[in-house]
Amino acid sequence: MTNQLTLTWTEAGVRQTQTIQNGQPSKNSGTVRLGRDRAKCDLVLSHQSVSGLHVEIFFNQELQEYAVRNLRPSNPPLVDGKILASGEAILRSDSRIHLGQVQIDVVSAPAVQVAAPQTVLLEPGVASSSPPTGPSKYGLQCPNCSRISPYAQLNAGCPWCGTSLAAAASVVLSP
Repeated sequence: MTNQLTLTWTEAGVRQTQTIQNGQPSKNSGTVRLGRDRAKCDLVLSHQSVSGLHVEIFFNQELQEYAVRNLRPSNPPLVDGKILASGEAILRSDSRIHLGQVQIDVVSAPAVQVAAPQTVLLEPGVASSSPPTGPSKYGLQCPNCSRISPYAQLNAGCPWCGTSLAAAASVVLSP
């Protein structure tokens, strides 16, 4: 199955749409780069507030989600209203990316299916349901926005709302 991400934006008064597919040919294998420089970017935006090489979008195999990575610390993008000074941010179907003065809307993104949290035996005598069988991947459910983050985010906090994940519920992700 090919995962797709569809973006829309307005360029010189004309509405543009671009669909990105996981594994599509690009100038930097595994990513789609956005910016003004035609030699380095797969999706070229002409507005002067956009950097030559601004961001790259890629499919995170572990999370089965698309993410955006900042490539220009001196001109960071806004992702869902937050400055992405470094690192990356997960893209959802309602995400907004601002590269300079250009607003890019994510109108379609793959949906991640998350299994219901599994209760495990924590103390002797405490009732619980059976733990999952076979290998499982776990995530942290943010106590504020309920989105699921990988365990690697534990010390960094929720990438969407910034809430500490120290008190987050552990959930089993669907294989």
